[in-house]
Amino acid sequence: MARGGKRSDREGPERRCIATGKSGDTAGLIRFVVGPEAQIVPDLAGKLPGRGIWVSADRAALDKAEAKKLFARAARQAVSVPQGLGDLVETLLARRVVELLSLARKSGQVVAGYEKCRDLAMRGEMETLIQAYDGSERGKTKLRPPDGPDSYIGCLSAQELGLAFGRDHVIHAALRAGGLSQAVVEEAARLQGLRTEIGRYAAGEDKTDA
Repeated sequence: MARGGKRSDREGPERRCIATGKSGDTAGLIRFVVGPEAQIVPDLAGKLPGRGIWVSADRAALDKAEAKKLFARAARQAVSVPQGLGDLVETLLARRVVELLSLARKSGQVVAGYEKCRDLAMRGEMETLIQAYDGSERGKTKLRPPDGPDSYIGCLSAQELGLAFGRDHVIHAALRAGGLSQAVVEEAARLQGLRTEIGRYAAGEDKTDA
């Protein structure tokens, strides 16, 4: 993911978003299914049984699908949609990214802290730079992501990054290539589209020191 949140192209099955009408790679969409009680259920892992209903990983698209009752149309039946669906999906995605980073930490694939990230970059082993969106911009500019796509993640808070490393907060982290790196990048890209908080910090509101 580039610093602006751009995801690299990759081959895969395409599905159609019920809100935008556009077809795209499933990595950029969120799958939903109709549960046993006719409730719309997010299926982030894409493994729940049933016919999938797809929505772009974008807050505006998800809000439109909820407001316009597009889930019922796609399911061809009356369905109930959880209140605050966008917030629910955002929370689940954030938890998913944190859990993936925690697994990557246990396998030694991700490091945290300015010095460790800098050392990884100097050795040419940094695949993706991860920085908290509420971290100090001045502190974050001390590290640069490597060239190429999928090289930057900036959609987690310092507290969320901290959870992945068993700390109160983390500003800088870095992924090595391989292992869970692709899964982390893809899930973070989906989270980026759902996050509404990031803009507040980009506009200059309070930030956590690096």
